[in-house]
Amino acid sequence: MFSLEGLILPEALERCVTELEPLFETSAFTHCREHNIYFDDAIRDVPPDHPALRRFRTINHTICADRIPSSPIAQIYAWQPLIDFLAAAMDKPRLYPMADPLARINVMAYGAGEQLNWHFDRAEFTTTCLLQAPLAGGVFRYRNGLRSDTDPNYDGVGRLLAGEDGFVRSLPLAPGTLNVFKGKNTAHRVTPVEGDRARIVAVFSYFEEPDVAFTEEERLGFYGRAGP
Repeated sequence: MFSLEGLILPEALERCVTELEPLFETSAFTHCREHNIYFDDAIRDVPPDHPALRRFRTINHTICADRIPSSPIAQIYAWQPLIDFLAAAMDKPRLYPMADPLARINVMAYGAGEQLNWHFDRAEFTTTCLLQAPLAGGVFRYRNGLRSDTDPNYDGVGRLLAGEDGFVRSLPLAPGTLNVFKGKNTAHRVTPVEGDRARIVAVFSYFEEPDVAFTEEERLGFYGRAGP
């Protein structure tokens, strides 16, 4: 994981948030779901009552890429020097913007009492940029070294979810910070937001192959619509 503080300057951040706020009222999809840490209800390696399969609730409000074509966020996402830098930092020959018109950029808001609960990412790495911090709460917390591609460590995951793991860390992030995080095998969450100012974060999706897109079924599940 690494962070680049101050990638977006304060005046640009203010413009972003000012443009986004009305869209959260009119164009955002509220995604509320019950899930386990794997976002997968078909885990067969352990019994269904195993502590590693404990269920949680996640809720956020998502603006998709097609709603912000002229935003500074969209300009940053498509900026080739940034893409080349990320590829070099991640030791990839090349990275490509996602072809999906909805999923390539997602801007998510978490209001009072809302959170992104414990999970592992499906993608190898995630690129985010914090646009607005809440008054309190909304802390990014993570536990690395918990599992690997060859060892799922279900018992260790169960201890984490029971609050019995002593190696969870917190990462403070200031607005304007770009963060790149390998979350495939690192459990992580964002704690509940407190107060009347939302936590707003942009999520950028890049891939090693061109033309990657969600299926219509996936778009319906994540965004409530199949296309722009």
